[in-house]
Amino acid sequence: MICGVDEAGRGPVIGPMAVAGVCVESDVPLRQLNVRDSKKLSPERREALAPEIRKIGTHEVLIVPAEDIDAMREQMTLNDFEAKLFATIIERLKPEVAYVDSADVNEFDFRRAIARHLPFELEIVSKHGADDLFPVVSAASILAKVTRDAEMRKIEHELGAHIGSGYSHDVDTIAFLTKWIEEKGALPPHTRASWDTSKRLLSAAATRKLDEFGGAK
Repeated sequence: MICGVDEAGRGPVIGPMAVAGVCVESDVPLRQLNVRDSKKLSPERREALAPEIRKIGTHEVLIVPAEDIDAMREQMTLNDFEAKLFATIIERLKPEVAYVDSADVNEFDFRRAIARHLPFELEIVSKHGADDLFPVVSAASILAKVTRDAEMRKIEHELGAHIGSGYSHDVDTIAFLTKWIEEKGALPPHTRASWDTSKRLLSAAATRKLDEFGGAK
């Protein structure tokens, strides 16, 4: 049995990270589906492929909320946390070989970090761009992305506002955060408080308030 593991939502300031694993006896059916790195597929194509992937093999998905990411960052680096999450998926799927998309600049270090969290030994293939190289990782990346997208839709519904992709480079996301902080004086739910973007926007809002207070005298 081989499995692929990948994540979606490592970097955004809003929303969870989703980590997915797909386990199959052979990747031939995945190749026949023409799975690819989720970032290279349209949302519609990802949504169409996800149920087909689930039929082909066993799968596991972890949804890690923003507050859990903040809490874990106080104890370890984001790379170490991701290695721990990948190990959790691998332990549940119990493959003979695991292919993973390396989060670390050093592929070997990331492989070793995952292995440290596992109670059994297996072959771990850690590669940059694994979601382009191995169909099982492509499949995992699709499930992770579809899961995160669904969670983001739930958050938008809960907050009653358009929040964009949740990434710091998204003007809609920054506009949403700025407006929320201006109106409520705090970060919205599901926001990663430990992110530099969050700290910068809170600081900018506090400075504006001080300026307004000074100008009102």
